[in-house]
Amino acid sequence: MAPNYYSLNPKFYVAVDCIIFGFRRGELKVLLQQRPFAPHRGEWSLMGGFVQEGEDLDNAANRVLTELTGLEGVYMKQIGTFGNVHRDSGDRVISVAYLALLDIDKVDEKLNHEHAAHWEDINSLPPLLFDHNQMVKMAHKELRERISSIPVGFQLLPPFFTLTQLQSLHEAIIGEKLDKRNFRKRINEMAFIEKTDLIDKVTSRRGAALYRFNYKDFANGEQQFKL
Repeated sequence: MAPNYYSLNPKFYVAVDCIIFGFRRGELKVLLQQRPFAPHRGEWSLMGGFVQEGEDLDNAANRVLTELTGLEGVYMKQIGTFGNVHRDSGDRVISVAYLALLDIDKVDEKLNHEHAAHWEDINSLPPLLFDHNQMVKMAHKELRERISSIPVGFQLLPPFFTLTQLQSLHEAIIGEKLDKRNFRKRINEMAFIEKTDLIDKVTSRRGAALYRFNYKDFANGEQQFKL
């Protein structure tokens, strides 16, 4: 009997690595972890893990994210595959990278502590293991390209937010200041970004109005998102 074609080829590990973005105090943050096992124990890396038997890639990424943050249903997008032969000093590993966006305030801080995880400003990241710095750069580029035409940035904000928070978020992602008057003019042209009767009495001294993004109206409407 001829040998099975698959048995003639090598087997190796498949991993998922999650570039998890959050936003706090005007800064775009990335969730990092001090590696809890050898090799490179104690060094900084992204959050990730191996794909298990009978597990789809997306399910593996969602599992890793839930285990490390306590959150489910987080916005995720596959952004690339990294397969350099020597990328992982532990063994031959192909990694699929996922961009994830979430509200920092919803993350289980106890889990962060248990997994030696830490939020770091994207502009001051330490050297990361393997090709993880490259993954962050790819994810940040993807986010910058999408933020002005696809309403993904609201995943990083609380359900109710001020226009100052929204503008600060966009500035942190694209890395440049925006004209306040023009920014708010564009916001006012989009009916699905709704002004509420609520007032922010925590981050605003004067008590700024709180807004919300109406996903249902956006999905059913004809208006485009453009900032």
